[in-house]
Amino acid sequence: MKAVLDIGKTHIKLLFVSNQEQIASFSCKNAPIAGQYPQADVDNIWDWIVETLKSCTHTKNVEGFVVTTHGATAALIDSNVTDKSKALTLPILDYEYQGIDECAEQYKLQRPSFSETYSPYLPAGLNLAKQFHWLQSQYPLQFSKADTILLYPQYWAWRLGAKLSSEVTSLGCHTDLWNPIDNMFSSLAINKGWSNLFPPLKNAWDCIGEISTDVSIQTTLPSTCKIYCGIHDSNASFLRYLNNSKQHHEAFTVISTGTWTILMQSGGDVSSLHDKTDTLANVDINGNPVSCARFMGGREYERICTTLGGNIKMNPTEADIQEALSNFWLVTPDFSEGNGPFPGLKPLLLCPEKPKSPQAIATLYCALMINQRLSDLNAEGPIYIEGAFLKNPLLCRLVAQMRHEQTVFASLDNTGTVLGASALINYSHQAQILELDKVEPSHFVGVDAYVEEWVRAIKSTQK
Repeated sequence: MKAVLDIGKTHIKLLFVSNQEQIASFSCKNAPIAGQYPQADVDNIWDWIVETLKSCTHTKNVEGFVVTTHGATAALIDSNVTDKSKALTLPILDYEYQGIDECAEQYKLQRPSFSETYSPYLPAGLNLAKQFHWLQSQYPLQFSKADTILLYPQYWAWRLGAKLSSEVTSLGCHTDLWNPIDNMFSSLAINKGWSNLFPPLKNAWDCIGEISTDVSIQTTLPSTCKIYCGIHDSNASFLRYLNNSKQHHEAFTVISTGTWTILMQSGGDVSSLHDKTDTLANVDINGNPVSCARFMGGREYERICTTLGGNIKMNPTEADIQEALSNFWLVTPDFSEGNGPFPGLKPLLLCPEKPKSPQAIATLYCALMINQRLSDLNAEGPIYIEGAFLKNPLLCRLVAQMRHEQTVFASLDNTGTVLGASALINYSHQAQILELDKVEPSHFVGVDAYVEEWVRAIKSTQK
């Protein structure tokens, strides 16, 4: 039995996996709490993990435990503190805290060039080095007390009993701290001395310890349960396709959907990324750069529905989408406070104040954004959709219609991140079983004209 802890920006999940099948799943909401600045609710997350493990009958059979989390998050700790719950020298900062931008101009003067890190300048704390810069300037004493920086998956692994470790998929996730071409820390990380605070790099699949005696007693996890280094969540989704023998030799794109929609193009030419906004090179499990483009798909879908008076739990019908297409009812970016291909634009609501189906307009918007991001990556080969947007089949079919020269597949499970992460336990580089369904393109009338009108409307807001 394997256990996977998946800490996303909006939800936390604890899942039990056996023979590549999910046996049990538990989840709760995840939200930052107030304090000296918005911060991760570490104590409540830990309490939920412990209580959930203790109450689950599968826990006593877990042989391996792995953590996957969102990026742009790290813990500053004093590793000499015996009680790990009190080891943080500063609270773990919420990367969406916009107050960090008060240091923006000063930070821009120090950050490495895009050609070194392939990491774009991002708002709030989405560049992890920007968080360090702000924290060090605002709280120099507390920052100086930290002898270790732990990336988020490795922080939770350490809390469970693992050794102090670092891992490249989180380190190379738009942090400004990593040089993916030379596979080393960036000049900024070295010059600031931050690189010295990171523990040794381990492979995501390395065993880095066993469950501590205290945690075993609290949770009923066996004391022999091995802990693995862990991985950035989008890379966990990507891993399953990267290791598939057929796809290993051809270009493909994985679209990992959730709060963030992240498109990862294998074998992409990273040299052209600087020409497109919010494109970057993440780093795969083997340390190789991967061309990526992003937007906050789940967040924007929700905000569009809320703005227009819709219910995010209801999917649109084909008639709803055709009506929106025929009437050119649309909205334009940006609903995410400065992310994606059109950051910072004031949205236009080119539709009735209370349309019949806000979900149709939100669905069309997200399909348009995915199409835009695929074009920004010059994406070739098959497209694989993972995650939350699988629950909206018409959105997937719209993508297939817009990308009619490419084949679109939907994962038949919505736990691609979990299965990818679980594969790190007793890892092999062999192909994994992929259960996929070919997405048949929709046949809506007027899609090309709608795309053109959307682009025209965006250009009108850029003037």
